[in-house]
Amino acid sequence: MSVDLSLRDVVTHRRTYIAMLVSSLASLIASLVLSADAITLAKNANSKLFCDINAVVSCGKVALSWQSNLLGFPNAFIGLICEPVVITLAIAGLSRAQFPKWFMKTALAVYILGLSFALWLLSQSFFVIKAFCPWCLVVTISTVTVFSTMLRVNLLDNTFNMSAAKHEKWTEFLKRGWDHVIVAGIYTILVVAILVRYGKYFLPHF
Repeated sequence: MSVDLSLRDVVTHRRTYIAMLVSSLASLIASLVLSADAITLAKNANSKLFCDINAVVSCGKVALSWQSNLLGFPNAFIGLICEPVVITLAIAGLSRAQFPKWFMKTALAVYILGLSFALWLLSQSFFVIKAFCPWCLVVTISTVTVFSTMLRVNLLDNTFNMSAAKHEKWTEFLKRGWDHVIVAGIYTILVVAILVRYGKYFLPHF
């Protein structure tokens, strides 16, 4: 992070890192719950989990699918490994730590993979498993948020070495909050999709 940041830039970065921290903490909590559920199911596959409301709103049904154990162990364990790293990054950012450009670009590239994986799992839940896991949705939403904040920091700090004119355009785009509008739109699409497909199972008289 540049030491020549204006007060407005410092505040912008701070808010971005706070959003990153809150989101990664939410994802870590969800990963802890999902990991505990995975251990419970490993002991007894017939165990009823707290969010096993019915055949569709069922964490157990999702957790027992092969998609939730893609690498041979519960996907939630990946969250237990990755989220503390993001939390550390967010805390360091709040402390105005300076990160090398290669580090920030690498972190963003890794999180692109994480975002792709989360969205793939969501699509599998919708169209293949045909069950909805509330905790998995928390992870998905948190992943989208963390990715957006990480991309925002990379753009603001010009880690991609854009020209001054191009960087100024992106900076103005971000400071006007258009990236927040895009993220809000993604949230809206997810919520509407869930309500359309699963609403009748957990909303009375939907």
